[in-house]
Amino acid sequence: MNCIIVDDDKLSRMVLEEFIAKTEDLKLIDSFQDAISASNSINRNKSRIDLIFLDIEMPEMNGIDFMNSMKNLPQVIISSSKEKYAIEAFDFDVTDYLLKPTSFPRFLKAVNRAINNHSFDRIELKNKDEIFIKKGSSLIRMKFSEILWVEALENYVILNTASDKFTIHFTMKSIEKKLPRPNFVRVHRSFIVNTHSISVIKDNTIEILFDDEVQSIPIGKSYKDKLLDDINLIVK
Repeated sequence: MNCIIVDDDKLSRMVLEEFIAKTEDLKLIDSFQDAISASNSINRNKSRIDLIFLDIEMPEMNGIDFMNSMKNLPQVIISSSKEKYAIEAFDFDVTDYLLKPTSFPRFLKAVNRAINNHSFDRIELKNKDEIFIKKGSSLIRMKFSEILWVEALENYVILNTASDKFTIHFTMKSIEKKLPRPNFVRVHRSFIVNTHSISVIKDNTIEILFDDEVQSIPIGKSYKDKLLDDINLIVK
C-alpha cells in the first residue's frame, strides 16, 4: 500500500517513518509537515495513495479540514495526542485512531486492518447480484436483495437480513463501495439501508418492517438530502 504521513511534529513523523520501514506491506511515498503541502502534492501527482497517516492539530489546515477538502479520500489512520477528535474523525470512516506515543504493535494492528480493507476494496464482484459471506468455517451465498440494513459495530459491520445477522471485519466505507447503488444508501455514519426494505420515513427515522417486526434506524442530518434524492419521492 502506498502511504503518506501528514504531521507537523518532526519526532512523530520520524517514528511513523521508522514503523513504516519495518512493515513490508507499506511503501512510504512522502512525508509532509503540513496539510496544505500534502493536499497540493496529492492534487498535482497522479500516483495512487492508499493510506494516509494524519495528525489533527496542525496550523493553517487541520486534519479534519484536510479530510473535508479531499474529493476521494483514501484510508486514513489518525495519529493524534488527544482523544477528543475521535468522534468527529470517525464520521469520515477513518480506519483507526492512534494515540501518541504509539507502540509498534498498536501501529501494526491499525495497519493490518487497513491492509484487510484494501484487499476487500480490490475485489471485483463477479456476480453483481450476490456475495459470499464467511460464517464460521462456511461460506454462505447472500443476494444483495436479502440485506435489509448494515450497521457499524466498533471495528466490524453487521449485515442484517430478515432471518440472520452476519458480522464481518470491515469498515462501513469499504462495504458502502461494494453495495450496489442506488439500492443501498448511507443514512447515518453507522447505518446503510436497502431502500427497497424501507416501510416508513419519519422526520429523522426510517422504519423497516420484516416478519412482523419493526426496526427503527436514525437518519443523520448530513445524509437526509441524499436519501430523499435516491427514492421515488412524490410530494404535493
